Amino acid sequence: MQTLFRILIIGIMLGGIYGLVAMGLNLIFGVVRVVNFAQGELVMLGMYGAYLLHSKWGWNVYLTSVLVVPALFVLGLVIQRLVIQPLREQPAMQLLATFGLLILFQNLVLAVTRGETYTVREPAASRTFDVFGAQIDVGRIVIFIATTLVALCLWWVLQSTSFGRSVRAVTENRPAARLMGINVERTFLVVFGLGAALAGLAGVLLAPVYSLTPNVGQNFIFAAFAVVVVGGLGSVTGAYIGGFIIGLVQSLSGYYLDPRLGTAFYFLVFLVVLIIRPAGLFGRLGSEKLGA
Repeated sequence: MQTLFRILIIGIMLGGIYGLVAMGLNLIFGVVRVVNFAQGELVMLGMYGAYLLHSKWGWNVYLTSVLVVPALFVLGLVIQRLVIQPLREQPAMQLLATFGLLILFQNLVLAVTRGETYTVREPAASRTFDVFGAQIDVGRIVIFIATTLVALCLWWVLQSTSFGRSVRAVTENRPAARLMGINVERTFLVVFGLGAALAGLAGVLLAPVYSLTPNVGQNFIFAAFAVVVVGGLGSVTGAYIGGFIIGLVQSLSGYYLDPRLGTAFYFLVFLVVLIIRPAGLFGRLGSEKLGA
């Protein structure tokens, strides 16, 4: 029983990581209807931003979020305005554009770092606690708490603020939202910026936990896509709960079956949900269609 508890705790901590990365991806898709293949690279840029401030100026790694998150927000605005918006009538080209950004960001960082691996040494994040026999470091606990707080904040913003009502209106029916006086393009701009900012926050929180390489974003983006599909397209709640589902599937299958097949098993869950309920467990039916 203790072994099972240990595996479940590890899976939940892993799910917190996936959920945090997936929330920004899901927010962008749910509103802008763009599958952002470069979301993992935005996480990677956040990680390098935290590393730069931490190693060069001695900032506490978590404090770097006060600069990294706004910087990624601005980058998201630039991407939406200069790359995504001009292609708004061509969804397929938008997908290719985000894939092009993935290659661009990855190769720019590769050129600057020459592929060297970096690590962020934050003593506070490295401390461990025993939870049902599992040694969990503070860094992962912080991610779990941050994921929960971000999910609650996003839910509150979308449900209780004028901006949230605008977002929900645009998500439900773009033409009707325009007739109601909502600036749809501005909503898209802010939402893409928020999605990029969430990627930056994820990067800051992940920096003390993972080594930094130009392709580190790939470690999270495939799982994030699985979370988005399983939890529900465009659903913040789905991204939060879906992260834990995928984390638990990977943890349980890795221990009881084969750790090398962890990714294969959560993509099996991905395929099953995609076939049975394309909108995901918490998604709105019809939201799986681009441009809906």
